[in-house]
Amino acid sequence: MTETPTAPPAYSTARAPGCPFDPPPERARLLKEEPVSRVTLWNGQTAWLVTRHADQVALLRDGRISSDTTRSGFPTTSAGSEAQNAQSRTFISMDDPEHSEQRRRFTADFTVKRSESLRPRIGEIITDLLDAMEKAGPPADLVTAFALPIPSLVICELLGVPYEDHEFFQRTSAVLVDTRSTPQAAVAANGELLDYLGHLVESKADHPTDDLLSRMATRYLRTGVSTVEECAKQARLLLVAGHETTANMIALGTAMLLQHPDQLAAVRDGSAARVAGAVEELLRILTVVHLGRRRVALADIWIDGQTIRAGDGVICATEIGNRDPEVFEDPDRLDVDRQQARRHLAFGSGPHQCLGQNLARLELQLAYPALLRRFPGLRIDRPLEEIPFRTDMGVYGVHELPVAW
Repeated sequence: MTETPTAPPAYSTARAPGCPFDPPPERARLLKEEPVSRVTLWNGQTAWLVTRHADQVALLRDGRISSDTTRSGFPTTSAGSEAQNAQSRTFISMDDPEHSEQRRRFTADFTVKRSESLRPRIGEIITDLLDAMEKAGPPADLVTAFALPIPSLVICELLGVPYEDHEFFQRTSAVLVDTRSTPQAAVAANGELLDYLGHLVESKADHPTDDLLSRMATRYLRTGVSTVEECAKQARLLLVAGHETTANMIALGTAMLLQHPDQLAAVRDGSAARVAGAVEELLRILTVVHLGRRRVALADIWIDGQTIRAGDGVICATEIGNRDPEVFEDPDRLDVDRQQARRHLAFGSGPHQCLGQNLARLELQLAYPALLRRFPGLRIDRPLEEIPFRTDMGVYGVHELPVAW
């Protein structure tokens, strides 16, 4: 009698009890024992889970691996994200040469030099938010009072999106990154956001100002290079990515530092160079893009004794690749002075490495020490086990972080 093959284990985001800052514990075993293994996704599809840092770098730079979410076999994160893919394809879900051509339209707005030019304004935003927190007095939700408004205001000003509409785009963004969202809810939220941004781009074409959406409208919409719909899709990507990841890094990084007073003191009192290094270490150890970098193979690839066949889905588990002891000594320990921290994969690797990483780094480098210096007695105003962590979202973090000082 022939036995039915056992399905690969389910891909899980569950963290160990009491360990909200660490990846799912099964990932560590896989890193050591089965660095390339099969997992079963939410829809019954199987994909390869790649855990070693070196293997992930190699794959993310390999032209035989595709980011195209419309290809058969692409490992989507949820039913909601799958429904969105057909509706809002952007340059991050394209392959070269199309990817490079689309991405180049925005690179000038996210260079180190351009990001540095925003330093004074980001500092003003941070100071204003801290002043408001201090005036209101404790307790406060660090997410809504500080972590979320910083990148939201910055990306709104960079794009030319009215910040007074932030409740709308934060609400729709939350639906888009929620792995529990139904296809209907995700498509509806995505449609709302695309309609809003499409109208905004059209208005910029007639009345341009000094912002990215105006440049997009005058260079690509008015010249016929892009349609309103295409411009709206790219704008949606930049708006959502521009605030979701950084906001969660600010809140989650603060929560972790509060568990490590010696490391916190180094960030609070350290030089700009030391703070910059600490930011890299926090990016490494927390890796808020916790669902992995997802791809589909275009050709057979041999890796670690396994053959990834053309059409197979691939998940590069960056959250555990950033804990690889072959790259990071004592990788589960937070060390803000770690020399190798910049080798992390929090922003990915290869041609699809995060476009906004320079801006994100600057926001984090300014936010952490300013917060900790203003409120030296800052503490989480609730037991850690009662904090709602975002295991159900495409970007990890906390739904709220009640603090006092």
